Amino acid sequence: MPKFLRIGVHQSNVSGYTSKAWCVRRVGSAVFLKWGAVEVHGAGDGRKVYWTVAPREKTVRCGTAQRAQDYAKAAIARRRSHRYEPLAGPIALRRRSVERGTELKQALATILIVDIVSSTEKAAKLGDARWTKVMGHYYAAVRKELKTSRGKEVVTMGDGVLATFKAPAAGVNCATAIQKAVRTLGLEIRVGLHVGEYTVSGGEMVGLAFHIGTRIAAKARAGEVLVSSAVKNLLVSHAQIRFRDHGVHQLKGVPERWRLYRVED
Repeated sequence: MPKFLRIGVHQSNVSGYTSKAWCVRRVGSAVFLKWGAVEVHGAGDGRKVYWTVAPREKTVRCGTAQRAQDYAKAAIARRRSHRYEPLAGPIALRRRSVERGTELKQALATILIVDIVSSTEKAAKLGDARWTKVMGHYYAAVRKELKTSRGKEVVTMGDGVLATFKAPAAGVNCATAIQKAVRTLGLEIRVGLHVGEYTVSGGEMVGLAFHIGTRIAAKARAGEVLVSSAVKNLLVSHAQIRFRDHGVHQLKGVPERWRLYRVED
């Protein structure tokens, strides 16, 4: 059963990420669908995915095997255009323990969001096989720069990456290094950086700061690194990092208006 995962931000919930999984299976002329909200723990090969509640299910009777095959292919194509990524591992129904620890810990970090510009168009142009290879090189390049800058990968989001740094200068330098590295792959990225607090609960990182970083990245154009005023103000003593005022913006779903700055080469 092909499975797909989308990690993103639920507009009405500012307490953390809401992710979804979607599965499809064809048997003869019938297509069986399963979808619902999931929790994602960890990243990379060690990532585990759980249904938060029992998933919704639907059976589509297509009449013929060919129609069922066409239906499944079209459904998969739609999910990929909605930023789902293929998921190889299992999805288990999480059994929550009543005695699960409720201790919350707060931390402060520089949050970096990297996103490929026009990824859907590029994937369609290259085809699945070539795009898979490009994405492999892309993630390798990103993780190499994260390691060099001592950044911590939190989660991948389709073709995007969320990472944290202890120092804002390290986050900015890593962002510009990633830009240069992926250009050799024919890719353009947009990057957003923000400094803020988040909460660690049960091994998960949640908080409005992640949403702000995501919204800042969405305001960037191809090849741009945008930062919040919180990042800029902490780097006033770093003369080698230059900024240009990018104006005041309303970040979708985030209170107030935010002044953003573009990192200059």
